[in-house]
Amino acid sequence: MAAVLTADAARMHPVLEDLIALLQLERIEDNIFRGDSRDIGSPQVFGGQVIGQALSAAQHTVDDRIAHSLHAYFLRRGDMDAPIIYEVDRARDGGSFSNRRVVAIQHGRPILNLAASFQNPEKGLEHYAAMPDVPGPEGLQDLTDVAKGVLDKIPAKMRRYLTDKRPFEFRHVKPVNFETREKLPPQKQVWIRAVDKLPNDPVLHQNLLTYVSDYELLGVATLPHGLSFTRDSFIMASLDHALWFHREFRVDEWLLYSMDSPAASGARGLARGQFFTENGDLIASTTQEGLMRVVDPQRKKPRSDPRLQA
Repeated sequence: MAAVLTADAARMHPVLEDLIALLQLERIEDNIFRGDSRDIGSPQVFGGQVIGQALSAAQHTVDDRIAHSLHAYFLRRGDMDAPIIYEVDRARDGGSFSNRRVVAIQHGRPILNLAASFQNPEKGLEHYAAMPDVPGPEGLQDLTDVAKGVLDKIPAKMRRYLTDKRPFEFRHVKPVNFETREKLPPQKQVWIRAVDKLPNDPVLHQNLLTYVSDYELLGVATLPHGLSFTRDSFIMASLDHALWFHREFRVDEWLLYSMDSPAASGARGLARGQFFTENGDLIASTTQEGLMRVVDPQRKKPRSDPRLQA
């Protein structure tokens, strides 16, 4: 089930081609795989990369079935300078469904646990939530263009995240203001699309959507609190991530990522997301809870969360 680059991919955008290669993994034994990392400007290995690679490891052990859901817990921050080993437990292969458990390991310690379920394709009852009534992607600015006016006020790591060439375009429906402390409703919509055409491989498109589903999501839980990325100091880190695939889709066509946050408490925020095609079809849903710890500059910096230690 693992995606394989075709000859046409030799002409693919190099950043997207690199991401595909990153998600494919090296097979060490039947159920053991090795992955590398890329520094995209985040404080640790990007969570979407680890989830995407863990799903890829599970997919390597399943034949003729497609993933319909995954649930992951982030345990420790990832080291970008060390390989990640993925161990797959073939928990069950039933008549219609297969289940896999995956542990991502660095320096002899688990950094992520993931469970994924796969199903034989079949027809059944269907209904979907309606897509929000928002403007389409045409005419909206890419996130890279929006950030140009405030780059000198943004921390170096985040500056790289905003300016480096990325495998996806991100067009926010509402303009992004990195400096405002205005308290806003906890919701956001972003149009996303891969920067180049991709092979007709549903497994590959699932891997890439898993990767990109970790972008932007937790940030929606900060919107009601008036935090500024350029003026305030706070710690954010994903604690868990769940994703459900509802139907086949393509990430090289525009998808609306509609996000909201129903709650925040106990230094944690909960965020939800839905992916829609331009035609309004709901193709995937996701949820994530994350650490949101505000740092008071007048007090001693809080002790790092044990989960964030390498």
